[in-house]
Amino acid sequence: MPNLRISEAAALLGVSDDTVRRWIDQGRLRATMLDNGRKAIDGAELAVFAQQLSETAEPGVTVAASARNRMRGIVTRVVKDGVMAQIDMQAGPFRIVSLMSRESADELGLEVGSVAVASIKSTHVVVEIPEA
Repeated sequence: MPNLRISEAAALLGVSDDTVRRWIDQGRLRATMLDNGRKAIDGAELAVFAQQLSETAEPGVTVAASARNRMRGIVTRVVKDGVMAQIDMQAGPFRIVSLMSRESADELGLEVGSVAVASIKSTHVVVEIPEA
């Protein structure tokens, strides 16, 4: 499993480095000390934590927004059958689900805790502005 620096974990969760450090200090997130004296977070554990955050996270206050079409995140679930694979990712507060061939998932080496980039293309995208 990959070990992620605090700054990488913060970027994947869409929070500041200080927030991740507070979560570590509070015992909400476990970190290990590397040989170089820096703290790191196990990718699989971060994936579980990201899922827990997404279940309770508020959508946030926005006036207007449109997400970019490339989102960096962490793989939180991989389901494979004979031909297809379902890959779930958490990119900050956003849950992304991708269906692809099993062969592609295997070639990419996707597993829980992997860092990946979702490129999203759609012929129909709805953008809404919430009430103030």
